[in-house]
Amino acid sequence: MSNEVKVSKLKNLVEYQVGNVVSKVLMKAPNGTVTLFAFSAGSELSEHTAPFEALINVVDGVAEIGVDGTGHEVESGEVINLPANIPHWVKAIKDFKMILTMIRD
Repeated sequence: MSNEVKVSKLKNLVEYQVGNVVSKVLMKAPNGTVTLFAFSAGSELSEHTAPFEALINVVDGVAEIGVDGTGHEVESGEVINLPANIPHWVKAIKDFKMILTMIRD
């Protein structure tokens, strides 16, 4: 990890790209990662599982986040937790940016 202190505007760290999901790792450590994602409207991550607990913090826009077969509409300013080993997916309803914080045991 860097000892450099840096202040940034989240919304400017990744740009929307039509039809794509763009990501940027903000922090990586042995016990977890923090990644910023930008989804253009209609783009998605298909259903998958992860072996670690995670938290999604919605920075901009609106998305449906499915957890264990149930969709949840989330928007800017909201958070949703993703339990370990439970299927989940993300689909952007509108252009959508999120921070994914993944914590390893």
